[in-house]
Amino acid sequence: MHFITKSFKELTIDELYELLQLRIEVFVVEQTCYYQDLDDKDRHPGAQHLLGYHDGRLAGYLRTLPRGVSYPEYQSIGRVVTSDAVRGQGTGHQLLEEGVALCLAQDAELAIKISAQEHLQGYYGRQGFVTVSDVYLEDGIDHVAMVRAPQQLISQ
Repeated sequence: MHFITKSFKELTIDELYELLQLRIEVFVVEQTCYYQDLDDKDRHPGAQHLLGYHDGRLAGYLRTLPRGVSYPEYQSIGRVVTSDAVRGQGTGHQLLEEGVALCLAQDAELAIKISAQEHLQGYYGRQGFVTVSDVYLEDGIDHVAMVRAPQQLISQ
């Protein structure tokens, strides 16, 4: 996979369209989760959008947010998504590994917190995230809070 990272203002219209299309395709249509995906966090000056391309097509995406945007004491990763066409090929692990590296490049001393769908705890756990909450409902789907300490190594 080929990755590029951009701020909101650096995204082209086509890149923005593709990433929103992928997010809606998976989070709204595939998961039948009707929620407001556009939450203004995409436009935060510190937000970084990680786009992963496979054979010239957007196959994965996530965004990173600096401390204080989603959580007061943590930087965060969110909107982690891969297209159906590339699932089961390790694409999601590559994407998350790149996202963690992006966060650590922004602030190597600060832990990363995520709100993970409950059934994906193992996926995030392989990248060093540890569950730190009970299950809670977010947009009609069971989630857990997970944290990754900055010094943890990324598993291969």
